Amino acid sequence: MIKSIVTLGMATLATGLGLAEAAAGSMSGAELKQAISGKHVYLAIPLGGEFPLYYRSSGEVDGTSPTSLLARLDPNTDTGKWWVTGDTLCQQWKIWYEQKRYCFTLESTGPASLNWVRDDGFSGTARIAD
Repeated sequence: MIKSIVTLGMATLATGLGLAEAAAGSMSGAELKQAISGKHVYLAIPLGGEFPLYYRSSGEVDGTSPTSLLARLDPNTDTGKWWVTGDTLCQQWKIWYEQKRYCFTLESTGPASLNWVRDDGFSGTARIAD
């Protein structure tokens, strides 16, 4: 249940454009990579709050579970890897989500906001910051 509530995997966006310059709509692999590489992505959590992720340009991702009871993961921090395949962002954590790989399609909804859909159908919103 917690896995469904706080999906991470998110993530990731990119191209040589940057999210602010990307047109609203589905993002290409290059746009995904450009938009999230070296950026913080904050996933909106049901009942309020955000789940912060940092997508390093090296292909590593760091996450810290929010303190809200519904979003608690054990341990509360983890690292993993992220990559772009085609027009999807994929990620895999070392511990969280039973080390399962998840991939996401992302849609720009504004200069620093997006909708995402995970390959199992779970979806949500996020914002991007430096």
